[in-house]
Amino acid sequence: MRIVFMGTPKFAVKTLDAILNSKHEIVGVVTSTDKPAGRGRKIQQSDVKQYATKNNIRLFQPEKLKNEKFIDQLKALNPDLFIVVAFRMLPKIIWEIPKKGTINLHGSVLPNYRGAAPINWAIINGEKESGVTTFFINDKIDTGDVLLIEKTEIKDGQTAGELHDKLMEIGSKLIIRTISEIESGTLKSKKQIISESQKTAPKLNRNNTRINWLKDDLTIKQFILGLSPYPGAWTLLSNNGRELNFKIFNVRTSNLKVPKKTILLKENKLYIGTNTNALELLEIQLEGKKKMHANDFIKGNKNIDQSILL
Repeated sequence: MRIVFMGTPKFAVKTLDAILNSKHEIVGVVTSTDKPAGRGRKIQQSDVKQYATKNNIRLFQPEKLKNEKFIDQLKALNPDLFIVVAFRMLPKIIWEIPKKGTINLHGSVLPNYRGAAPINWAIINGEKESGVTTFFINDKIDTGDVLLIEKTEIKDGQTAGELHDKLMEIGSKLIIRTISEIESGTLKSKKQIISESQKTAPKLNRNNTRINWLKDDLTIKQFILGLSPYPGAWTLLSNNGRELNFKIFNVRTSNLKVPKKTILLKENKLYIGTNTNALELLEIQLEGKKKMHANDFIKGNKNIDQSILL
C-alpha cells in the first residue's frame, strides 16, 4: 500500500514508525510548518518532521492545505491511503484523493470524546476505560465511519500523560491492522450514531483548565491528573499581597479537613482544602519556578502556610 502520513506531535510519530517498518510504503509525510515556541520563541520543528527528516522521507509543510501545487503533488504520489494522526482538519479536496480513502486514528472509543483533547477529558471525567479508534474521515470532525476499536483500562491515579503513552502504543498497532485489512478487503466500516448524550473533548484553554476548589476532592484530583503533565491544571495563589500562577500536576487524597481554598503546611506536607476532604500536593510549579516535588518546594517556601487560592 502506498501511504501518505499526516501528523504533528509525538503521539503521531509512533504510528509513522510502525508503518515505515511494515511491508507498506510511506511515499510522503505532511506536517505543520515550523513555528516559534517556548520562552525564547525559537523556531521549532514538529516531532513528525524531525522523524521524517532523520529517515529521509519526502516531506510537505503546506501553510494552506488547499494550495493547488500541494494538491497536485499529493495526487502525483498515487497514494492508496492517507493516514492521519493528530493533525488539522482536512478539506474534502484532500481527503478524497486516495483510492481507498483517508483514515484517522483517534484517542478515544468513538463516538464518545470527539474533539481535540480526548485523552485529557477521559481522565478528567473519571472514566474507567479508554481506547483508540480508526475511522474514515469525512467533512465533519471525528464523525466518519468506524473501522476498528481497541479498548484499554484506565487505572486509578493514571495521568493523561501515562494514558497518552499507552494509547500511542496501542494505536500504532491498530493502524497496521487497519491498513492490512483494508488491503485484503476484509474490513467493513460501521456508521457512527451521533447523539447529544455522548461526551465530547473540546480543546483545552485557559478557562477550562482552571481548578474549581469548591468541588469535592475526588473530582479535583481527576481534573488535575487529566491535565498532567500538559498543559497543567492551574489556580491563583494569593500570598503576601501577590497573586501568582500555581500549577498542580499530582495530588493524593487525605482524611484531613482544611478550610476551602486554603493551603495548610502540616508535618512537612502541603494540603489544600476542598468542598470535602483536603488534597495533599505532590508535584507543583509556582510562577517563575521549575516544576518540583512538594517536599522540595516547602524547603524554600515555609511562608506558604495559610495562603489562599483563588
